[in-house]
Amino acid sequence: MATSNGEKSLIVSFGEMLIDFVPTVSGVSLSEAPGFIKAPGGAPANVAIAVSRLGGRAAFVGKLGDDEFGHMLAGILKQNDVSAEGINFDTGARTALAFVTLRSDGEREFMFYRNPSADMLLRPDELNLDLIRSAKVFHYGSISLIVEPCRSAHLKAMEVAKEAGALLSYDPNLRLPLWPSKEEAKKQILSIWDKAEVIKVSDEELMFLTGSDSVDDETALSLWHDNLKLLLVTLGEKGCNYYTKSFRGSVDPFHVNAVDTTGAGDSYVGALLCNIVDDRSVLEDEARLRQVLRFANACGAITTTKKGAIPALPTVSEVQTLLNAN
Repeated sequence: MATSNGEKSLIVSFGEMLIDFVPTVSGVSLSEAPGFIKAPGGAPANVAIAVSRLGGRAAFVGKLGDDEFGHMLAGILKQNDVSAEGINFDTGARTALAFVTLRSDGEREFMFYRNPSADMLLRPDELNLDLIRSAKVFHYGSISLIVEPCRSAHLKAMEVAKEAGALLSYDPNLRLPLWPSKEEAKKQILSIWDKAEVIKVSDEELMFLTGSDSVDDETALSLWHDNLKLLLVTLGEKGCNYYTKSFRGSVDPFHVNAVDTTGAGDSYVGALLCNIVDDRSVLEDEARLRQVLRFANACGAITTTKKGAIPALPTVSEVQTLLNAN
């Protein structure tokens, strides 16, 4: 449902936005890197920008440091037509930083600077509740569950969005180095599991959360719950599997020359949310859902062909070009 003035429905992303420092050369350890390039990141922020790039309407809710990096990140959201009305600035804490090295296979290793960073200090009373209530889709990860007060802010935002009728979308986006232990990560990620109506996990996250060493249907469906409308398992270069109450299946990948997997999952999620925000019936129509997931797979694939998340997030015309070529 578009709003009466023809404006698209709003997708609100909640959580962290930070700066990734990426070595100027791929395939080296952090200590061997001769230099670093700063790249804005943070999964929920990437999703918001992915939505906006694809012509959707997005807002980001979170907290940044009242420092040059924080204001730079807020500026990047605005340049990408993402509403920054939900952003707070913390005068006492810095914007989070992550040093990310790309191994020679394009996968990533992380080292985080958060002690504590501004995003961890968002309080429930700082939330822009009007913005959250106007969301048709409310999307979040799990990094905001690690410490208080951000955890309480996350739970409050989720509750307010749900009461206002938003579809709740969850991508746990596991970053083990940020959690005190594997056990705590699993416990907290699953603590809000049964609230989400759309959940996307990677094959690695599926194995982590289930303790299984396979990504078959049985393993995936062990994570099913009654509120869920769609469970997605992304398989990297092997495409994705989907599960709903009435049907399940897989969608083939696009083969591209991947240089950096950063942001691919966020691009995929943004594409999915853009295509269901105004018509949730897609979730009950397998043929249409498969088309949406093919589009999402194409978005994820394109994102891997360039370095960095945000610069690599595609536009609709780039996606159409890839879809038409396959």
